[in-house]
Formats: sequence, C-alpha cells, structure tokens
Amino acid sequence: MAGPSRSRRRSADYAWLITGPLGLFAFACTIGFWIDDPGWYRDALPALVILALYLVSQFAAFNVVIRRSGLTVTVTEVPLVLGLYYISPVLMIGVVVIGALSMQVRYTTAPVKAWFNVAKQAASICASLLVIEAFPPIVNAGPGTWGILAVAVAVNVLVQLACFAGVMSVVQGGRAAPDMLRASLPNQMIAGVNAAVGLLFLIALEATKWSAILLGVLAVALTLLLRSFAGFFRQHRTLADVYELTQALRKESSDSALPDVLLGRVRELMRSEYATLWLAPQDRYPEVLLTAQVDNKGLLDISPVPAVIRDHAIQEHRVIGVGSRFPETEHLRAELRSTRAKDVLVVPLRSGQTVIGTLEVVNRLGESRSFRDSDVQVLETIAAHAAATVENSRLVDRLRHDAYHDRLTGMPNRRRIVDALAESVRVHAEHEVVAVVLFDVDGQRNVNESMGHAAGDKLLSEVAARLRGIADSGALVGRIGGDEFVVTLRAESLEATITLATQMRERLRGPMAVGSLTLDVDTAVGVAVYPDHGSDPETLLQRAELAANAAKALPYGVQPFHPALESRAVRRLGIAADLRRALDNGQLEVYFQPMVTLADRHVVGVECLARWSHPAHGEVAPEDFVAVAEHTGQLARLTEVVLRAGLQRCRDWAAADRPLAIAVNLSARTLLDSRFPDLVEEMLTEYRVDPGQLTFEISEPGMLNDIERVLPTLYRLRDLGLRLSVDDFGTGASSLAYLRQWPVHEVKIDDTFVQGMATDNGDLAIVRAVVGLSREFGLTVVAEGVESELTLDLLEEMGCELGQGYLFSRPLPFERLEAWLSAQTEPESTPTGEVRRLRAVI
Repeated sequence: MAGPSRSRRRSADYAWLITGPLGLFAFACTIGFWIDDPGWYRDALPALVILALYLVSQFAAFNVVIRRSGLTVTVTEVPLVLGLYYISPVLMIGVVVIGALSMQVRYTTAPVKAWFNVAKQAASICASLLVIEAFPPIVNAGPGTWGILAVAVAVNVLVQLACFAGVMSVVQGGRAAPDMLRASLPNQMIAGVNAAVGLLFLIALEATKWSAILLGVLAVALTLLLRSFAGFFRQHRTLADVYELTQALRKESSDSALPDVLLGRVRELMRSEYATLWLAPQDRYPEVLLTAQVDNKGLLDISPVPAVIRDHAIQEHRVIGVGSRFPETEHLRAELRSTRAKDVLVVPLRSGQTVIGTLEVVNRLGESRSFRDSDVQVLETIAAHAAATVENSRLVDRLRHDAYHDRLTGMPNRRRIVDALAESVRVHAEHEVVAVVLFDVDGQRNVNESMGHAAGDKLLSEVAARLRGIADSGALVGRIGGDEFVVTLRAESLEATITLATQMRERLRGPMAVGSLTLDVDTAVGVAVYPDHGSDPETLLQRAELAANAAKALPYGVQPFHPALESRAVRRLGIAADLRRALDNGQLEVYFQPMVTLADRHVVGVECLARWSHPAHGEVAPEDFVAVAEHTGQLARLTEVVLRAGLQRCRDWAAADRPLAIAVNLSARTLLDSRFPDLVEEMLTEYRVDPGQLTFEISEPGMLNDIERVLPTLYRLRDLGLRLSVDDFGTGASSLAYLRQWPVHEVKIDDTFVQGMATDNGDLAIVRAVVGLSREFGLTVVAEGVESELTLDLLEEMGCELGQGYLFSRPLPFERLEAWLSAQTEPESTPTGEVRRLRAVI
C-alpha cells in the first residue's frame, strides 16, 4: 500500500535551476581572479600538495552515531584552510573542482546530481575567496589571519547549506529544506572544529616546515583513532537498534502488521533508500510485497529489486549481495543497473529448510557508501527474527483458526457459530429474524461402523461441500457436532425460513459417492429463529437440535421449534433417574391389547405394552421413557421386565386351558446384543412357555438402520422357534427389497395407513398392496389401528388375518383384561383347545 510522500516531488531536472546560476557564478569569479592575478600558476607545487590532502580528506570520511543521530565526519576544512592561505584563488578553485569531480567519478551518480555537487563546491569556494578579498591582505599567521580564514570557512559551509536547501526546495518541496537545515547543525559544529584544527596546522607549518612530518603522523594517528571510535559507536548503535527491532517484532503477532513494524526500522538501521519484505504465497496466506522508501511515510506495493536477484537468493538459500564490494556477484550487476540501483542485499527468510520470503535493502544512502560484509551480518540477524515472527504469527493464526473451525471440513465450528449468532442478534433488524437451520445427517454412524471412519469422514465432507454450494451467499455454514451442520442467516419470517430449509433439504438429498459406493443421504432439519425461539445463541442452537431430533420422525423431515419439544426434553432428562428406581422397585406396569382374527373374531393373542405412572409427572408417554431407557442404557432391563410379565401371563393362560400368544416389542439396539437370544431361551425354559407362543415385533425403520448387524440375532431367535414380526411396516425405506431377506413370519401394517384407508385412496392402495405382497410371501398380516367397522370390513375383504385396535379394545392391565375377556368374549372349542370369541364388536 502506497503512502503519501511528505511533500510533492518534482523531476530531478529542476535542480538545474540551482546548478546553472551556481556554475555561472563560479565561472565569473574564476575569470575575475584570473584577471586580478595573471601569475596564479606560480603556486603549482603547493597546489598539488593541497590537492592531495583535499582528496585524502574526502575519501577518508567516516560515520559516527551519537544517540539517535548519524554524523558523516570529513576533515576537508583542514586542507581548505591551508589552501586559502598558501595558494592563489584560481588554483584553489581548481583544487576544489578537481576534488569534486573525482568524487563523482568514483561514486557514479546521475549527471544532474554530479554537476550540482561540482557547481556547489565551486560556488562555495568562490564565496570564501571573495570574503578573503574583502579583508586586508594576509601577511602572516597571526590572530587577524585566523579570523579571516574562520569567516571564509564559515561562508563556505553556509553557501553549501544554502545550495542544498535551495535544490531540496525546488525538487522535494518547501518543507524539505527546514528539515535538512535542522539535521545539518552537528555537521556545522564539526566544520568549526576542523577549521580550528586547520589553523593549528597552519601555525605549526609557519613556525617550521619540518612540523609537516609531525603533523602527518598526528593526522594518521587521529584518523585511525577516530575510525576506531566511530566503529565502536556504530557497533553499539547497531546492536541497540537491532535489540529495539527484535523487541518490536516480539510484540507483533500479526502477519499483516509485520511490514509496518519492520520495514521502516530496517531502512533506517541499514541506512538504505529502500527496504522490502517479500513473503511467498502459502496455503491460505497470499503473497506479500511491500517496500519502505526514504521519502514516503507509507509502504509501496512495488520492489526495486530485480526478480532475478531475488530468485537467485531463494535458490541458493543464502544472502546475495550485489554491488561494488561483492565481486562474486559481478554477473548480476547488469540486472541491478537496469533498475538504476547501485547495490542491494537480499536475505532469505527461512522456516526450517524452506524459504518463506526475503528481506531486501537497496541503495546505501550517501555517495561514498555501499553495503559491506558487516551489513550482511546485521541483516541476517534481523531476517532470522523476522522469519521467526512470521512463523509465530502464522502458528498463532493457525491455532486461532483451528479453535474456530472444524478440522475435517474446514467449516466454522460451534464456537464460531455462537460468536456469529451473538453478533447477528446484537444487530438484529426489526422486520427480520435471525434463523438457525440445523441439519442432522441420517445414517452417518452406520457408515462409520460398516465402512470405517474414513468413509464416514468422506460422507461428512461431501455433505459439507454440498451444503456450502446450496447455502445463500449471506449465510454462515458450520459444523457443530459429529453429524450436525448449521446454517445461520437472516430471513423475513419463520415461515420463510421453513420454506428455505425445506428447499435446502431437498437439494441436499440424493446419492453421494463414498469410496466405491453411492449412498442415499437424508437429513432431519430443525429450525429456530430469534427472537421467537430464544434470545441468545446457545438457546437457539439447543432448540434447533431439539427440533431436528423431532424431525427424524416426520416424513417431510423439517420441524420448527415449539415449546412442547423443550418440555418433553426437559421431562425426559428429569425422569432418567426415576426410571431406574421404577425398574428396581417394580413400579412399571405391563398392559395387554388383544389381537383378533378378522375372519372368525377369535382372540388369539395380546401385545404386551409397558406403562408408567410417575408419582410427580403422572402418566409418562411410552415413547418418552423408552427414549430415556435407550439413552441411559436401561433398555435391556425394560425389555426384560415386559418379557417376564408377558411370559408369566402366557404360562397362566396356558395352565387355564385357554392359551393366548404374546407379542413383545424389541428395539434394534436390543438385537445388537449377541447375548439376548440366550437370555430369551433361559426365560422360555424358566416359565415353561412354548416358543411358538412368543412373537417379537421389531420396528422396520430401526431394523433398516442396522440390518446387517441384527440379522444374525434374528436368525438365532427364529431357530429357537419364536415368531418374528415386522412392526410399523411401510414407514421405512426399501421395505419390499428387504422383506424377502428377513427371517420373519408376520407383517404388522402401521396404524397411520390403516386409520386412513377408509377415507384416503392412497392409504387404501398401500394396505391392499402390503396384504397382497405378504400373502405372496406366506406371511401373516396384522393390521393395527382398527377403529371403525368400515375399516374392519375392508381389511376382511382384502384377506388380512389379524386386527388390533380400539374397535376391539384399548391396552388394559391384566385384571381389566380378564374382566374384558369375561364380558366381551365367550368360550369356543377348537381342535387346538378353547379360544375366546368376541360376542360383538363394539
């Protein structure tokens, strides 16, 4: 992202507006001094010495860092003082111009900048010479001379500052000049010190020429000392800056904010024109390319580093330096020159053995500076910390992502959904609802058990992908449990949400490829909306789950929440412990509902049904306490209680010479217990009941879910001589395909079809088809839910053998059943013994 520059930049060619007048001024002064002193060449030998000293002083510049300020220390004022005293003005101008040209040749710069530097130096020395001409002639090295030369040096420095300020104002804007002048104050002080040293040298040389030897030794010693001193301070400052930078990186925990923290500091620390951070694209992290430039507050989304050099550093897994001090990369200098950069350092950012990016600096500031091996070490240290920061921030980001997303599907998890719902509820609009649509995938547990968890995970991934595709763009889709998915969105109303949920369920249904198999996947959908069904996210999710559980029993599979669902769930939770006590204390009763032959009205058996009267809640619905028994592991005991009561009554009726068969409902979960057939055999032996008098009724939907696992138990029960019945026939899927495979003797038509057959042609056709199919397979057909004479006549006409329903009798406790048998039936002798025949159907 590019930030605004501090001031509006212009083309560098505007510098000619300053360079031109400076050059004319210097040329005019030179001509004037020439005319004034035609024998200027007589001082040629001293001029050569001064030129040598001037060049040495320029090339021997060194940097000192004091506190937070970087100072470039040169001693050009020393030969300047000597030259102003010993040689003619024309030669002095020549010395300065030759020295300036030498600097521009050594450090190749743009022509505009080079000619400005030459013109500036020439104009400033001309100004100094004019000051000297304005004073009386210099005759000795006395105090008067000191003052004249000091003023001349001061004018030289001020003219150079004025030239700098002028060109910066023209090129970079008016605000750049004041900043430069404030920054130049330390250099002006250094210039004053150098001038004083130059005067000391002058006094010594005037005293005796032999002092030049001692002065030379002193100059060399001072130069070495100052260089050592500057190196020490530079090292100290570099370590302090690196420490501050690493501390700033430690506090930064975000990939996106890293460039803002890093690049400006790196550019200042390395004294470079550009500092660039490049991060390679990785997984869900995009490519990052940002650059800090010396004249911009913000970051640029470009890089001055040629891609070839960066690629070379990545391939070599090492630092690549290109510039005058790195001869081993001479073959890359052409690439660097194409971008008009003089030198560059590229350091790879490593994560283990992988390069995740690069840290780059371009163009060491200052004409006499370039990057060195010591800079490589500093930049490598910074790059190591930057790489660690990137990895740490991405690790934290991955942990944060994992905390709010499901690992299998990559969807938001329950925590993320709750947070999103909380935000949606906070900004809820008046004429809309915040909807929670929960999808419970049917059969996922069976896939896990039969095909393995890998197949189950594949199924869930397919469901997730399909759900993402059908959800609205403004919806949030997540996975909150093993086989539960949630879609949260805003809708106009509850009715609109139900319509949308129904459409999504239909689009979600259909075959899905899991490995080499194609499975039909169905879902139960629960709907809850804010503010109708709850005021907080957890309540909305809980009630959507309750609705989804209720939707499993519905043929259309979509259920909005209503308070009765919650009261039932709370009630079930409250009776779990009470159910265990009721089973321990024999508080459950077994009721019996007669089954009658439709052809001759004989009562041939009864269905055994558990009933529970709770001391606090009253009558508990069988579906409630059976569900509690299944979820709390008490189903086996409940089944045993009902079976024992039925076998006991069956034995008593047989002893009274009026045998009645019994039927007991079994859950598919009970059939999964391989020990159950042995228990049944033991109980038949204990109560001395003929196995043919016992029928187990298994719900068809429950059996379909675990058909492969329950078949062995069904075969063992059949081999004991028991009768097996398919209960609730017609409500499950693929009934006709499985019917011939099951070892059953009887089919029990679900009461929803029987009760509607007298008024609904569809139900009548289903019952007729089931009766005809069962007779083809040689199975007994039982119709439950017989409640009218018309229904009874239709069933009898179809050839249905047995009926059960309120038309004959409600489920009754044993004592009332005995009274009913006495009042509503009469004995009739048959070859198999006495049976009870209905006197009339009431």
